[in-house]
Amino acid sequence: MPRKVTTRNAAFQQWQALLTNRTKRQRAGEFLVQGVRPITLAAEHGWEIHTLLHAAGPKSRWAEELLLRYDDAEVSGELMRELGEKDGQELVAVVGLREDRLDRIPRRDDLLVVVFDRPATPGNIGTLIRSADAFGAHGVIVTGHAADPYDPRAVRASTGSLFAIPVVRVPSHREVLAWSTGRIVGTDEHGTVDLADADLTGSTVVVIGNETTGLSAAWREAADEIVRIPITGAASSLNAASAGTVVLYEAARQRSRAAG
Repeated sequence: MPRKVTTRNAAFQQWQALLTNRTKRQRAGEFLVQGVRPITLAAEHGWEIHTLLHAAGPKSRWAEELLLRYDDAEVSGELMRELGEKDGQELVAVVGLREDRLDRIPRRDDLLVVVFDRPATPGNIGTLIRSADAFGAHGVIVTGHAADPYDPRAVRASTGSLFAIPVVRVPSHREVLAWSTGRIVGTDEHGTVDLADADLTGSTVVVIGNETTGLSAAWREAADEIVRIPITGAASSLNAASAGTVVLYEAARQRSRAAG
């Protein structure tokens, strides 16, 4: 029988804190995952699901099958709505964090990694992770003082891709430079090379700067090349995650042609 939580007891308060408190996520070593696709991908990719939270009542086949595999806790409907942050969430998963180790990203001759330096918005992190997964990148690195990729907003924006490719947080550019053996390609609206003219087929680390301030001086100095995305119209630049998506698409296009 699952344990039942019907009041705002210590267990509920711990789960609730995982929604909003980055420090408590880190101390607990776990975070909340909402939604069918993200929970499914977490399970498929072998992430540690500590507990499945659910309200009483009939379940879908998807939910029933997962509840047979993992520990669970039954919470009241009101508490479930708070943890799911909307009505209709059958399950909310309490999932273990993975270690922030760069060796989680496999080394290979055609390595493609995207670095997001000091991102301020969880949604942008999640969107870039989703794009990295979609266009064949082998990992995402978040550097500096940044929003948390395990924030529920980032997890939702990634639509589960957070669980499909390695996402690693490191303190600064130094760790990346010590680890990487590939070319460092920075992105900036004032870059010296048009994106289509840059060679993205070899081992490449693409660096996307902060949404407001762009690339840091340290990354500018470290970059082998700084590329720009030609833009027409009234817009002066793209959203950081959108710019990263365009670069990743171009890398995938070049690599597909080279392989063909």
